[in-house]
Amino acid sequence: MNLGNLIRKVNKVGIGLARFSSNFTQVLKMKVKILPALEDNYMYLIIDEATKQCAVVDPVEPDKVEAALSDEGVNLTTVLTTHHHWDHAGGNEQLIKSLGSKEVVGGDTRIGALTRKVTHGDELKIGNLNVKCLFTPCHTAGHICYYVTNPNDSESAVFTGDTLFVAGCGKFFEGTPDQMYKALVEILGTLPPETKVYCGHEYTVNNLKFAESVEPNNKQLISKLELAKTLRQSGKPTIPSTIKEELSFNPFMRVHEQTVQTKMGQTDPIKTMGSLRASKDQFRPN
Repeated sequence: MNLGNLIRKVNKVGIGLARFSSNFTQVLKMKVKILPALEDNYMYLIIDEATKQCAVVDPVEPDKVEAALSDEGVNLTTVLTTHHHWDHAGGNEQLIKSLGSKEVVGGDTRIGALTRKVTHGDELKIGNLNVKCLFTPCHTAGHICYYVTNPNDSESAVFTGDTLFVAGCGKFFEGTPDQMYKALVEILGTLPPETKVYCGHEYTVNNLKFAESVEPNNKQLISKLELAKTLRQSGKPTIPSTIKEELSFNPFMRVHEQTVQTKMGQTDPIKTMGSLRASKDQFRPN
């Protein structure tokens, strides 16, 4: 083989490998489609782009979910319900009635159409995507967050319902400060920093205003508040954030910080958590 033919063959192999690499990357891609619902809720489609299989998180408006499934050309296999409150689980029965039998996952028997009750560490699949269930009781006794990764762990997202919001957390309706501490600090706070956070409500601007009242000199917080205001003024969602961001400005994930403890008049992180929630419940933003 002469030199010219050898070069051409090497180039052809290189192009083939490049195409393979590109296709492989595409196969591993996860897509999240944000679906606003009700006044300030969010539903989500989690799509495995390789198989076109998907799950929906908290489908409170089934008609809107069905339209999104048609637009995306995907096959719904699973309903992931974070908790039993009507504005998250209230659409389950209608969706199943319309689309037929699907796996309905949740951590609470009060969830409508439930077919699989899960607890901490349970795993399932959406096509090639891996889903790990994180048990985070407090807002409700059976609350589950869903941590989703693609096969090579190059992408990760967590769907936090009403446990973790951008710059905030849910009310302690059925739990204690100790439980929320475990949920936010020991479970969600230890996920990879780049993990995207998709929460159940658009509360970001008001949450950040409260966070600013706790840590007025937090530069990351102030920057995020200005961005959130701009996004909301243009009708855009403020999500996702990331675990790294939340650890930098969410006071409920910063209960070990002296600035937060001092503001709450506490020295213990769990007592700080309780004081923060009580203060937030009384907070009225400008």
